[in-house]
Amino acid sequence: MKKTVLNKFLRYVAIDTQSDENSASQPSTAKQLTLSKLLVDELKAMGITDAALDEHGYVMATIQSNINKKTPVIGFIAHVDTSPDLSGANVKPQIIENYNGKDIVLSKEKKINLTLNDFPELADFKGKTLITTDGTTLLGADDKAGIAEIMTAAEYIMNHPEIKHGTIKIGFTPDEEIGRGVDKFDVEKFGADYAYTMDGGALGELEYENFNAASAKIKIHGNNIHPGYAKGKMTNSILVAMELNALLPVNERPEFTENYDGFFHVVHFDGNVEQASIQYIIRDHNRKKFEHKKETIKNCVDFLNKRYGNDVLVLELKDQYYNMREMVEPHYHIVETAFNAMKQADVEPIVRPIRGGTDGARLSFMDLPCPNIFAGGHNFHGKYEFVALESMEKAAEVILNIVKLYAEE
Repeated sequence: MKKTVLNKFLRYVAIDTQSDENSASQPSTAKQLTLSKLLVDELKAMGITDAALDEHGYVMATIQSNINKKTPVIGFIAHVDTSPDLSGANVKPQIIENYNGKDIVLSKEKKINLTLNDFPELADFKGKTLITTDGTTLLGADDKAGIAEIMTAAEYIMNHPEIKHGTIKIGFTPDEEIGRGVDKFDVEKFGADYAYTMDGGALGELEYENFNAASAKIKIHGNNIHPGYAKGKMTNSILVAMELNALLPVNERPEFTENYDGFFHVVHFDGNVEQASIQYIIRDHNRKKFEHKKETIKNCVDFLNKRYGNDVLVLELKDQYYNMREMVEPHYHIVETAFNAMKQADVEPIVRPIRGGTDGARLSFMDLPCPNIFAGGHNFHGKYEFVALESMEKAAEVILNIVKLYAEE
């Protein structure tokens, strides 16, 4: 399967599928459909005849059961889009066979290196085949590695009818990176009882907890007066934004948090003296602490409005998704099955919370319990992204093992 998953991955990352949070369309960018259409063609070429792309950009397909007993219908899901954080166009992957365990030159011209000092986990991949960027774009392993793994497993199943399996559903979504991946996903049409997103990171990751998430956008209306005559009259929007940020707890910034810690993360600032806007994402695994964080930012805005005037700061606070744990735990066997599937593939499961979110988090609250499995990538959303070929091969093997385990029940 190693050659198959590599060829598929390289074919998929060559297609620019970057999503756009400023677009109101579904999907947010038409170029995502280029990959989606390719996937439909490939699925049909395997003999999966019902593969289709709908008007909202979702690919759905079914591998029919080949056993005579009723088993749960299991889905595997990945997303086609890549992050808006860095270009996904003209990706030029570098393939490093039998990696020597030393620093990797991504771009000699730009002096961009993947170093052991910055990324000590590289040492774990000595002797493996690594796929990196050329230092100018992201790689797209998030989540084209997941797509390649699902497609490789699907092709293997279709070519090996001796593998006993129940009904298998395959789904590919757009716009996951901008939080809209399942806005119009039809769970009933998809038809799975349970599913797994192949959207995790390092080899062995198995996740069924994630952040509760919200976004906070604050518009600040200042009053620009000639600085020579500004005393008692000027309200500088930039300074008000800085003051707001200073009111939030420093130790609850992402760079100071780990494991189950939540955070306030400033992701955007724009403005001048007259008008400014500042945007945060708010995260916490604990629902009570999550609600407290939202209350904190409301109180900060109220405090500054009392100081500067009620109309100076305008807060738009929106929940984005919630911790899937409460929806997955009543069906904990799906986690146990993935755990056992990894063990069978000689992969040590690493069960830990996602410090982020996946399509699976929202799907779990849409009555499709959906833990997350490793896809093998590292350093997502940036020029230092890389993936080990062996990790992708193991992920495809885990998919096959999950299918077999459910058929044996």
